[in-house]
Amino acid sequence: MSEQREPQEQPEELESRHEESPSADSKGDGGTDDRLQELEALAEERRDQALRAQAELENQRRRFERELENAHKYAMEKFASEMLEVCDSLEMGLQAARESKDVERIIEGAELTLKNLTRVFEKFGIQSEDPTGQRFDPERHQAMSMQEDPENPPNTVVATMQKGFLLQGRVLRPAMVVVSKAPTSPNIDESA
Repeated sequence: MSEQREPQEQPEELESRHEESPSADSKGDGGTDDRLQELEALAEERRDQALRAQAELENQRRRFERELENAHKYAMEKFASEMLEVCDSLEMGLQAARESKDVERIIEGAELTLKNLTRVFEKFGIQSEDPTGQRFDPERHQAMSMQEDPENPPNTVVATMQKGFLLQGRVLRPAMVVVSKAPTSPNIDESA
């Protein structure tokens, strides 16, 4: 601890020595000039350190911005790479369909391509959702129409017009659905 205080006390010691011997200044000893030069050199060194630290922070900020930009730009790289295989499969299926009139082979190729696409979706956390028979959820489903259905309780999805998709449990596209409503009671003629 005394080592830490010593540098702080040193300028005070120099000042007290300066006060004790005024003749040193009058003789042009240069003790004050030497001390002034030391302090100026120290100040310049500290300023240089501060500038270097500031430059390092600026470089680091630019590096982080560049990395963030690349992360946004290439976030889909792995997914896109996996989708190339599905694209290749579709192109080969189309070529085979043009060359062959065998419908069974075309159906088989389309099923294999869909299976490949489903595998890629699962790998990246994309799930399809067919909510037929489930309770209508406005957060996950988009009602396209309502129809009376005595067999199902009101607000039940009776048909799915287009599947919905979830990405890691979050709605990517809501399912387009037909929702049941309670049957309307027949109008009774009061005049009878």
